[in-house]
Amino acid sequence: MKVVVAPNAFKGSLSAAEAARAMSEGVSRLGAVCHIVEAPVADGGDGLAEILTGVMNGQMRTVTVRNPLGEPVEADYCLTTDVAVIEMATASGLALLSSAQLNPLLTSTYGTGELLADALAQGVKRIIVGIGGSATNDGGIGMAAALGVKFLDSNGEPVGCTGGDLEKINRIDLSCLNPAVRETLFEVACDVDNPLLGEHGAARVYAPQKGADPGQVERLEAGLANLAAVISRDRGIEVRDLPGGGAAGGLGAGLHAFLGAKLRPGVELVLDLVGLDKKMEGADLVLTAEGRLDRQTAFGKAPAGVAKLAKAHGIPCFAFAGGISGDVSSLRDVGITAVFPICREPMKLEQAMRQGYALLADATEQAVRAYLAGLSRKI
Repeated sequence: MKVVVAPNAFKGSLSAAEAARAMSEGVSRLGAVCHIVEAPVADGGDGLAEILTGVMNGQMRTVTVRNPLGEPVEADYCLTTDVAVIEMATASGLALLSSAQLNPLLTSTYGTGELLADALAQGVKRIIVGIGGSATNDGGIGMAAALGVKFLDSNGEPVGCTGGDLEKINRIDLSCLNPAVRETLFEVACDVDNPLLGEHGAARVYAPQKGADPGQVERLEAGLANLAAVISRDRGIEVRDLPGGGAAGGLGAGLHAFLGAKLRPGVELVLDLVGLDKKMEGADLVLTAEGRLDRQTAFGKAPAGVAKLAKAHGIPCFAFAGGISGDVSSLRDVGITAVFPICREPMKLEQAMRQGYALLADATEQAVRAYLAGLSRKI
């Protein structure tokens, strides 16, 4: 029996590769003759660079850049001969700040731009950017500023590059943009398809998670609307309703407007690069996993991408999670045959995260054991 194991990371507990090893261990305990194919995946958030480093035979490069508040931080990215894979969260992510430091009016994606600049200096011709897990809501102006773009107020004076500076922008000057940008293909791995503005946009949906109060949310919304209007006038590019433009506090829109980046569902991009479609050929069962499953899983998250591919091959797909929230019956529509929580008894989150490997291995063993029992009964 061929089993494909394709989990996402369990944030703060297991990398995607560690989760794949745990699930493989669970399957191998059955003693059945199973050919296990490990294919850890990502959707644009945690683990993207690690996964693609292995796929592309790259190396991790460490650079000192600015964190969301402008303080120095070491950030890694994947570098190959002509491709770089960057996770914006390593430079501009929520995990870099304490809860007391969260304020999207003060944070910037400048450090992400510094990572891009370093990759360009290495001579790469393609850059893949994962934009999950941000602490920012600056529309990508910090990233663009680090690459030479100038943002000017109504007096022609430079403005800052934080979320709170968006409302001051009156003109955009790209005359000093890093020239290597025009010779490079940029692809953005998005784990959400939210637009830049509106009820489902960057400010109203995500800014509260980054420390914004209701008044700050509206100020950020107005600032992003101003940025979109200036981009439309000065660049002739419309980003207000761009799918994925609202990801990472509008970084998706900024990457598209200033670098010409193509936005893609992150899981589709990753599945293409890891060759999951081919790995599923001849498989009998597909297993995927993530830290949490809920109704939103169906909208661009890694388990849904894996399940859709399994469904296209006519293969059952089991999904495992540390937590399952709300009604997940709709996940069947994307190809998830059944969902399994990995916790067997009430426990604190910290305890579950510490025991993540063992819990995932045990849950995988039991689910596949039941699957095999069903097969033997049919036979």
